Order: sequence, then C-alpha cells, then structure tokens
Amino acid sequence: EVQLVESGGGLVQAGGSVRLSCAVSGFTFEWAALGWFRQAPGKEREAISCITGSDGSTYYADSVKDRFTITTDNAKNTVYLQMNSLKVEDTAVYYCAAEEFTVVQCSRYAPEYDYWGQGTQVTVSS
Repeated sequence: EVQLVESGGGLVQAGGSVRLSCAVSGFTFEWAALGWFRQAPGKEREAISCITGSDGSTYYADSVKDRFTITTDNAKNTVYLQMNSLKVEDTAVYYCAAEEFTVVQCSRYAPEYDYWGQGTQVTVSS
C-alpha cells in the first residue's frame, strides 16, 4: 500500500526557515510526481510546488518562488520542502501528495494526485 507521512511542521518566527519531509513508500520515484499543497483556514487548497520524478523538473507557485525549494532523496524515498524567509501568510496545513505513474510533468491540480499525507501544521508568528 502506498503511504505518505509528513513531518517537520511547527511554530516558526517570520523570516525563519523550516524543512518539511514526506516519507513515501509503495512505488518507484522515477515514475511518480510529487507535490506539496497547503490549505489555510478559509482558503482553498493551493498547489505550492511539485517535482517530476522522470526528469526532476519542478514547479513553484508565484507566492513561494525563490523562497521554497522542493527536492527528493530517492535513496530515502523522501521528498522535502525547504521553506525560507517565511511569512505570516505561509501559515497553513501543508500536505504532500503523489501521483504514482506520471507520463507528463507534475500536476498543479490536486484531484490528479492518487495519494495524500495527513498534513503537518506550519504556523509563522509575527
């Protein structure tokens, strides 16, 4: 069974950094797409970043570009989201997601993902 488990969330001051981790099991990374989404209270779920397993290409939302970085460690079956220069507006529950078999670039559309983690809260204080 495919399983995704997020970790690394917590409370951080504005301007600080957090690295989220998502341990993924049950499929081959090179055929997958891996994404990070977030949802703040009263907001729709937002695509933050994704990475395509076959070629390593990435996508970043404009709101996080140049501040967040998505990477994978295939040996550890883990995807990371490094978040720098955090803002209060980044406060949300962050979810990792996986599309097991991806033949094109990773999707920014949540329903296309097959599996989801339970989420981890990131709270940025002023």
